Amino acid sequence: MNDTATTARYRHWRLETADTVAVLTLDVAEQSANVLSRDVLAELEQIVAELAPQYLKGLILRSAKPAGFVAGADVREFERIVEAAGAAELARTGQRVLAGLAALPFPSVALIHGYCLGGGLELALACTYRVARDDAGTRLGLPEVRLGIHPGFAGTLRLPALIGDLPALDLMLSGRTVDARAARRFGLVDEIAPERHLLRAAQALLRRRPPRQRAPWHRQVAGLRWLRPLTARLVRARLVAKVDPRHYPAPHRLLDLWKERASAEREAQSLGELLVSPVSRHLVQLFLESEALKRGARQLPHGIEWIHVIGAGTMGADIAILAAQRGFRVSLQDRHPEVLARAVKRAHEHFRRHYKIPRAAQEALDRLMPDLGGNGIGRADLVIEAIVEDLDAKRALFRELESRLKPTALLATNTSSIPLEDLAAALAEPARLVGLHFFNPVAKMQLIEIVRGGATGELALSRARAFAIALDRLPLDVASRPGFLVNRVLMPYLLEAVRALAEGIPAEVIDNAARDFGMPIGPVELADTVGLDICLAVGERLAPVLKIEVPSILHTYVEHKRLGKKTGRGFYDYDARGRARRSLAARRPPDPQLAERLILRLLNEAMACLREGVVRDPAAVDLGLVYGAGFAPFRGGPMSHARALGEEAMHHGLYRMASQYGAGFAPDPGWAQSGLWKAKPD
Repeated sequence: MNDTATTARYRHWRLETADTVAVLTLDVAEQSANVLSRDVLAELEQIVAELAPQYLKGLILRSAKPAGFVAGADVREFERIVEAAGAAELARTGQRVLAGLAALPFPSVALIHGYCLGGGLELALACTYRVARDDAGTRLGLPEVRLGIHPGFAGTLRLPALIGDLPALDLMLSGRTVDARAARRFGLVDEIAPERHLLRAAQALLRRRPPRQRAPWHRQVAGLRWLRPLTARLVRARLVAKVDPRHYPAPHRLLDLWKERASAEREAQSLGELLVSPVSRHLVQLFLESEALKRGARQLPHGIEWIHVIGAGTMGADIAILAAQRGFRVSLQDRHPEVLARAVKRAHEHFRRHYKIPRAAQEALDRLMPDLGGNGIGRADLVIEAIVEDLDAKRALFRELESRLKPTALLATNTSSIPLEDLAAALAEPARLVGLHFFNPVAKMQLIEIVRGGATGELALSRARAFAIALDRLPLDVASRPGFLVNRVLMPYLLEAVRALAEGIPAEVIDNAARDFGMPIGPVELADTVGLDICLAVGERLAPVLKIEVPSILHTYVEHKRLGKKTGRGFYDYDARGRARRSLAARRPPDPQLAERLILRLLNEAMACLREGVVRDPAAVDLGLVYGAGFAPFRGGPMSHARALGEEAMHHGLYRMASQYGAGFAPDPGWAQSGLWKAKPD
């Protein structure tokens, strides 16, 4: 076979043979990551047809991209599909191509490193064997439910047959990923090996030709014909408790397919229906917008190796823990030894839970150094202030810090609401000051607001964005205005819930209304989680901007030390495990008018932020509130939801609420500027 001629015919694949073993390398043109686009699948189908009649001992399938094997289907193509029939046909194409690969008369091996997700894992499942690189960077999974769909290239059939019904359902319904060692335990991969031995391990499999992996009998029991309905009922009961089928139908549809032993054709039809649904459209749009944001920041250098965090309270400690976990050297300072000791204990417990290997946990802990005297300040490339939310205290700290910083050091504040201009007044070089606003809990919240002050330099901003990417977080540029974006929008929503409480509406009824809309947690419980003292402080700071009064009930609760979960009593009482004790009012059906009241107040403030230029466009509002506040992702974010409601419904609802509940609902002038919010982002 003429390898050069074969390779030249394909844009995305490179085919070589040696000793009657074909090596097929995927290197998608003009992309940093491999994706299974229509063109990539079409070329693979041609190559498989070309290889099928040849005398070969085997095929090795691998990736040329350093970051990983295959990231999945080309999500950008989803936006161009407008009908369910077109989406189903795309699935059938993938099924046909992978069926051809699986039917080759010789064995095939997928050589996996980095990410192997979605359609990429379905491609690997179509191979006879799978070998994965043994390191923390290798991740395998089928995360399609996060885009409002389910696997469509026969993955719903192949995965249960390979690893068993319940493990397969767990992976597909949760969308979670597993590392190479976990994949080996599942039977998802046949071998794991270090980078230098990967190819040799694949060649050894082709020589030995062991039987294909199949799920052991005890993992097949749940899928037996007479047990399958019972298994589906039990799984659905747990699923409904976590995922409302009205909001996220894909996991429930996937379970239906499994229960019915559905064919590949039924899988394709179901995928087609889901892909063109509003839920999937919104989730895909959020994914593409977040990836675009990351892509821009990913190209930038941050030049940061050593981080010094000042303030070892919950936020400061968790920022330090995250940075150490991501490989940075961190010194953590606090003037109180007992606070520092608690932070180190917290880090030890976190790393022990996070890492399966004790050595890895110890290495992460070794990267985090308690620093009572602040000796790390002069050596740090980035100093993050995370002390009490008090302007005078922060200014005093900055005045003391500046002379001790390296000339190239970046200075960041984790303030949640204080404009940077007020803080920069204490600095001789304000260009190095940037806001890095993390959200609680730091380990779970994906957003970091990158706050630009009036004097913040472009270099500081670009380094801050790149640092956020290095932490595996989403960097969102926001202007230095009181509350920035997320807190500015969230606070009126929380205070409106508190006002409803003061009117005598039970906390459970308020929270049920918000959860029924799609919020992950109700506003009353959220206020308790944040801390009522913090809500009061931020509310009073933002009250002049929002032109509202903080409800007196909030003052009363704080005065009586009912601060929320941290004291065991807030608007709810909490048990020893931090669970709210709910009254019988929790059993009342959700009140859609109450949900409308809460959400319209949030939307109106989101529009004010957009009109004032706190963020650059509607997509930024959506990303910020979804990833920073948990706004119902299936609705696409506040601006997407407003577009779905329409201009007339928005105005009618706001005027009606304003007549009942006051000026906070008076339609923001931005709603009259249709070009500001109606057009979808490019």
